[in-house]
Amino acid sequence: MTTDETYAQADPQVVETWLKGWSLARELPLPIADRGGLRVDVGWPDQQARYVFPAIGPGLFHFANTIVQPAVFLKVCAPASLVRPVLPPRWVIQTPGFMMTRTLPAHPFRLPLPKGYILTVDATNAGIVATIHAPDGEVAASGRLAIVDDYIIYDRIVTTPAHQRRGLGSAVMAALTSEAVSRGIRKGILVATPAGKALYETLGWKMYSLYTTAVIPHI
Repeated sequence: MTTDETYAQADPQVVETWLKGWSLARELPLPIADRGGLRVDVGWPDQQARYVFPAIGPGLFHFANTIVQPAVFLKVCAPASLVRPVLPPRWVIQTPGFMMTRTLPAHPFRLPLPKGYILTVDATNAGIVATIHAPDGEVAASGRLAIVDDYIIYDRIVTTPAHQRRGLGSAVMAALTSEAVSRGIRKGILVATPAGKALYETLGWKMYSLYTTAVIPHI
């Protein structure tokens, strides 16, 4: 993908696979097809629903012009420079996201942790969860994955500010990857923040699509 007007359209199947995994990882209803995109009824106070589109098109135009309430998100695999002009002024573009993919190594390895840090990996109803605890017992980093068909969807890879720059995010990713590959899955998808994108690129991930989000803010 590029930031200019010649960006390539994302594969709708890849986008749907990612959104299914995102929903599973957060124990939410699975996406529903809606006007060429997908809708997830999230139900959180700060996010009632999200509409996700593989490209700019009539469905995006419809919801952009008919939705007036806050906490409903429009997300599209396209550059913000092309999305902003087609939205009414009430919509605000959020921090850019990046959909990324990777073919995972056949024999991944766990990364060493700083002294005193402990890693646990657990299977839950929401998928596989990796957690790193600091020497004082607080959660220093965590992440989770869901499996959809032959894809792994990574979600909520977070390192708390007090424990950043110690390789914990990479260690969480390595632990999750090891678990997934042990189950025979070799393809991964995630959506990264700008800071996360830099980390994932060092781990071999490639940008698949720009991922633009817009929302009507609470007044």
